[in-house]
Amino acid sequence: MRVLVIIDPPSSLRPRSDTSVVIMEECLLRGHSVFVCEPQDLSLRDNLPHAEVQQVTATNRQTAPALTLAEGSALHPLGHFHAVLMRKDPPFDSAYLQATQILEYARGQTFLMNDPRGLREANEKLYIFRFPDLIATTLVTRKMDEIKAFLAKLGTDIVVKPIDGFGGSAVFLVRPGDSNVNAILEVSTHGGHRWVMAQRYLPEGKLGDKRILLLGGEPAGWLRRIPASDDIRANLAAGGTAHVTELTARDREICARLRPHLIADGLHFVGIDIIGDHLLEVNVTSPTGVQAISRLYNFRLEAKIVDYIESHAPRMG
Repeated sequence: MRVLVIIDPPSSLRPRSDTSVVIMEECLLRGHSVFVCEPQDLSLRDNLPHAEVQQVTATNRQTAPALTLAEGSALHPLGHFHAVLMRKDPPFDSAYLQATQILEYARGQTFLMNDPRGLREANEKLYIFRFPDLIATTLVTRKMDEIKAFLAKLGTDIVVKPIDGFGGSAVFLVRPGDSNVNAILEVSTHGGHRWVMAQRYLPEGKLGDKRILLLGGEPAGWLRRIPASDDIRANLAAGGTAHVTELTARDREICARLRPHLIADGLHFVGIDIIGDHLLEVNVTSPTGVQAISRLYNFRLEAKIVDYIESHAPRMG
């Protein structure tokens, strides 16, 4: 099987935490050929989508660089690959949008994980609004006055974060009566030019959130992320720590509610975040956590992911 993984610059991959690294490692262990490119390496020519790719010859989970690449590059139509994995981190900007539009032309020629239409449809912060009974009280706006009115109406702490953020970046806790409210909202909204999500703060968040990775809409692996004592963010990239946990009946109910929507949108591999009984986010661009889950539970979640890819990839020579 030939697998193409579209990533950020290979030098930016973190050996001990990046999910893309272990997926590629597992593919190599099975004898598959693995290639990488960045979104700017995609093109349309002769009415077909192509990519200028480099072959991955080895992975390293201890020290950077995480990937060893063969010298030189080659141009191939995307139909040359059995599977194409879009794994570039947010932000979802115009370049990302255009990359998904090029990927559209590979439909039916290869297995796309995740589907470009699903990637465009599923903003990681906004997808939760399909399930209003599963989420905390939430407002999305660019207007500072609306956020201040929301804060006053709730009369309790809120969390404000950009709708195009990831990894816990630019997440603020805003308290009623705080003299810094205006300054926080100016920074968060870029002076009213960026949409943000304002969400009722969930006190259960002090005990951490759950990251659940779904394959085909089914729970495949999970962990609890506990924030540092001086932070509200549980993201591992922001200093949170990973812990063993169990799925509750509510967790499974949330997964079951999402499953038909994810399948319909071609979102094969996603990560959802839950605090208490509430769904917070649906991460579709480059869900992570596989290495941490595998270490916690002493099993190789990446093997299950590659099993899934193999079962969905077209049979080709």
